[in-house]
Amino acid sequence: MNGTELDYEQARDVLTAVVAKLEAGGLSLEDSLALWERGETLARICDRHLAGARERIESALAAAERAES
Repeated sequence: MNGTELDYEQARDVLTAVVAKLEAGGLSLEDSLALWERGETLARICDRHLAGARERIESALAAAERAES
């Protein structure tokens, strides 16, 4: 992740706004496509953050199990 990437909450909030604009309709095809592409990028950012969180949780659980045995 680079220093300019949005954090999870920021990406989620912008993605929510993008979806709302797309659902509202009334956009040109070009504007709709641009928003769709932005939404896809934001969804990938969210996925990366969630995958990282999942890995941290799994590592913490594994460490706790090792400590108990």
